[in-house]
Amino acid sequence: MPDINPPPEPAVESAFKSRGGLQRVWRAMGYSLAGLRAAVRHEAAFRQELALGVPMLLLVPWLAPGRWQALMMAGSVVAVWVVELLNSAVEALADALSVEQHPLLGRAKDLGSAAVMLCLAFTAVVWAVVLWP
Repeated sequence: MPDINPPPEPAVESAFKSRGGLQRVWRAMGYSLAGLRAAVRHEAAFRQELALGVPMLLLVPWLAPGRWQALMMAGSVVAVWVVELLNSAVEALADALSVEQHPLLGRAKDLGSAAVMLCLAFTAVVWAVVLWP
């Protein structure tokens, strides 16, 4: 019986794909810093979470009873920032595709927002458990 499925075509690599090495690390750091600057400049939610999170991180050494508790407290704050950055990326991509109402784009934005909400709730629980007498 002849094979009815043609062989897959070879993948085409993007011209923007990096090649590796120290230059790649340097460029990646530049892209990451540009992303952080964009988040501070364009994302009110990220600025609010920074305004709350930075003082919280500064208090961790004095509030945490031990190093593992300090790690959990600080990690939960950083996790909020990470999830907010990912949510902002999804929102920016959705807006680049279309600014008109679309159920799938709306769902993508809502899912990102839900992820941030869960991360904020987790942070509150971590801090409450660590600081509860």
